[in-house]
Amino acid sequence: MNDLAGKHIVLGLSGGIACYKSAELCRALIKEGATVQVVMTDAAEQFITAVTMQALSGRPVYTSQWDAREPNNMPHINLSRGADAILVAPCSADFMAKLLHGGADELLSLMCLARPIDKVPLLLAPAMNREMWAHPATQRNMAQLGADGAHILGVGSGFQACGETGDGRMLEPAELLQDVVAFFQPKVLAGKRVLITAGPTFEAMDPIRGITNHSSGKMGFAIARAAREAGADVTLVAGPVALATPRGVARVDVQSARQMLDATLAETPRADVFVATAAVADWRPANTSDEKIKKDGSGAAPTVRFTENPDILLTVAQGERARKGALFCVGFAAESHDLVAHAQAKRARKGIPLLVGNIGPLTFGLDDNQLLLVDEHGVRELPRASKLVLARTLVAEIARRMFADSRTPSP
Repeated sequence: MNDLAGKHIVLGLSGGIACYKSAELCRALIKEGATVQVVMTDAAEQFITAVTMQALSGRPVYTSQWDAREPNNMPHINLSRGADAILVAPCSADFMAKLLHGGADELLSLMCLARPIDKVPLLLAPAMNREMWAHPATQRNMAQLGADGAHILGVGSGFQACGETGDGRMLEPAELLQDVVAFFQPKVLAGKRVLITAGPTFEAMDPIRGITNHSSGKMGFAIARAAREAGADVTLVAGPVALATPRGVARVDVQSARQMLDATLAETPRADVFVATAAVADWRPANTSDEKIKKDGSGAAPTVRFTENPDILLTVAQGERARKGALFCVGFAAESHDLVAHAQAKRARKGIPLLVGNIGPLTFGLDDNQLLLVDEHGVRELPRASKLVLARTLVAEIARRMFADSRTPSP
């Protein structure tokens, strides 16, 4: 899967030590299927050479507005016309100020000014010292650039080359790649708030042991990323998993089913969509020992009594907002056999518009999956694909159903 296949990106480098990250970013964009044309300012050439960027991009690098390689001597026109986007990374404080005021004294700023503003989006990845970033002038410039149509990709926080620590670092290449990919995804959930549960729960028996399951959380995290790419404000309630939080997603970590229920109910009043992908333990030990349960040498195993956990999806689906249609609920069923029958029964039992089924043992821990979409009209199969591809398909289905429902006239 190449998310940027067919895209042509002009990668602009302004002056800053973060230019060293631009080399990796260039390579990452190409690996994702894009073609990349690099344009550098004189200041950028103080930090990294055009030879390096040419080797990585596979294209001659442009550094001058007077470049005679263009037959009409207008690289500022020619380079922007075929671009799907111009990405300036790093974008220095000085370059931001220049863009704001329409400065055009070298090729990169000239090209940004001359681009067809309605066809070639401008993406900016700021990079500067923490004091420069926090300065009111920089913040004003950034706000106005956004108002003028530029897309500001934000900054990272941490140790800076100057020896100080704080906000202003250019985002890492992998983060910028995610942002660029997300930029091109259809914004079918723009303005919506999506709440997702993901991963297993862990039900403690004592401070050492407990019961859980094989869920990796990968499907739920993929849905969180896809929903964020689709323009939604996303909150992810995650059981104990070793996964990085998707870009731009708010994460709440929990352990047990009861903790997951509490965290979910705290978020549902603000949500438009609830997607319950978590593999919540059906039972928990009725009593939890404060100390590790030890063997006593008799060979007799301890007796553990179980009690049923709360049904998170059912609780939310029976809530007032879901019943009135203000909260669109999607459930997941991970089965070991008879998937269609179990999924249809679960959807009816929960009273939800859409249920997604899969065979758990065939997907736990993997990066791909195949799904069944079950609704009141029947069953639709989504063939095996990466979990991110499936997540994007599911998000599109959710959006289609939500907006179709919103167009249905009230009786």
